[in-house]
Amino acid sequence: MLNFLKDVIDFKADGARFLSATHEEIRSGVTTDVYFVNTRDVLASVGRLDAPVAAEIFPRKNGIFAGMGEVLELLKDRPLEIEALPEGEPFGPKETVLRIRGSYGDFGLFETTLLGFLASSSGWATAARECVGAAGGKPVLSFGARHVHPAVASVMDSVAVKIGGCAGASSVLGAKLVGKEPSGTIPHAAVLIVGDTLALAEAYDAELPPHIARIFLVDTFKDEAEETLRLAEALGKKLGAIRLDTPGERGGVTPALVREVRYRLDMASFQHVQIVVSGGLTPGRIAELSASGADVFGVGSFIAHAPPIDMTMDIKEIEGRPVAKRGRLPGVLANDRLVRIK
Repeated sequence: MLNFLKDVIDFKADGARFLSATHEEIRSGVTTDVYFVNTRDVLASVGRLDAPVAAEIFPRKNGIFAGMGEVLELLKDRPLEIEALPEGEPFGPKETVLRIRGSYGDFGLFETTLLGFLASSSGWATAARECVGAAGGKPVLSFGARHVHPAVASVMDSVAVKIGGCAGASSVLGAKLVGKEPSGTIPHAAVLIVGDTLALAEAYDAELPPHIARIFLVDTFKDEAEETLRLAEALGKKLGAIRLDTPGERGGVTPALVREVRYRLDMASFQHVQIVVSGGLTPGRIAELSASGADVFGVGSFIAHAPPIDMTMDIKEIEGRPVAKRGRLPGVLANDRLVRIK
């Protein structure tokens, strides 16, 4: 545990490791900014480390609130009073989303960590909620694990599902953390190695348990509509969906392509086969492709690359006395949407 600057000097980081922090390192404080450790030395020297304070966190722009699960996990054993906006609620700029009361020494070290939890999670939740809204009730799957560092992929996916409203996620840990089974089909690599989409589908069907949905990419070798009908005719009722992931080099997944595939499936009496679309989806493209007949949307970069929503923590009371830095209003700011959670 980091308590003072000497602990920082004594701390050694083993080079033979992944660069991401372990849970123990996060709890110990080594992911914080060093100036919060320096602060502990200084405040302890003047007998003020344990001054009772009230601190508030506010965002810089609109968004959906997320990240409180990790905040509470970090602070669970500390004698603090915590009020927060319920996760999943929208917030506005400068709105107080979290208030902490207690000894500064019990939480001040973790300001960096707390803001990071909330900033990243709220950014991902906001992007996921936007996609879910654009889909109009059709399932959105979080496919963004490949776009972020693996240390945070499960955070992103679990937030996208639990708070953002996605129906599922592709990463194993991310899905399992929210009680879901991971969602996914099979990569182009497998189709390329087998050498034929139908041969791959038949091998998949023979090998994997019946409860796993039969959903296959149809854009690897042949015309998407042609490949779709080959699979539908061979697998019949067992084919749950086809996935369109046509690359941008060939025009990407277009509304016209979705309409054609849907039309040809229906004309051949395969109305049960759904169309999953993926590849650079945004809320605007989701709405457009949904109107053209797409049923499920796999979203990667739009969620994964969502910018964190800047969060700021201010001390607003010291020993019950209203305070603030220049430019901020002294004293806690009323927000009747906050709920006491600790």
